[in-house]
Amino acid sequence: MISKQAQEGFEHVFRHGLKESLSPLADDDCVLTVLPDLAEAKEPQVVILTISSFLLRLIVLIHFTPDATTKEHFARINNKPLAEMDVQTFYDTVSECGNMCCGILNRDLLTTFPHMGLSTPNILDKQCAAYLDILKYGHIKHIRVDINNSVRFHATLCVCEHTDLDFAVDVDAEESTGELEMF
Repeated sequence: MISKQAQEGFEHVFRHGLKESLSPLADDDCVLTVLPDLAEAKEPQVVILTISSFLLRLIVLIHFTPDATTKEHFARINNKPLAEMDVQTFYDTVSECGNMCCGILNRDLLTTFPHMGLSTPNILDKQCAAYLDILKYGHIKHIRVDINNSVRFHATLCVCEHTDLDFAVDVDAEESTGELEMF
């Protein structure tokens, strides 16, 4: 069982990870909306990643469309010319943004769940997301991500627990974006 407090904690760190990885520029207008399901998600592909420890497994899916608007968005946030955004570079960039999202979740959860490991991202057809139910997860959250009223993603966090989970996240704490400190 995953406590209500822990579910809220997972949602908080997931939202933080999505915002920082998919909309990292200060001038971006990023709106995150929690959804009851993915019925409205029309994106044909997903990047899927897992974060695992001895106590739980998190599955993160970011649904995307490989169209010109999405390619422009990823080129812009990664400071790359759009002309360099061929198919492989685009998929690599989407995968790296998924890695960044999971890296933020990993960092934010490491104090509570030590020994967490991240998978490599995989790009799959959206139909694969329909099989999440067989995981017998304890918590799932779907979020729509709208950036600058021009690009939209859908994202899913699926939490599978191996034991009861209860922890709190300080939602008022200043969020770090992983800057390096020099001493």
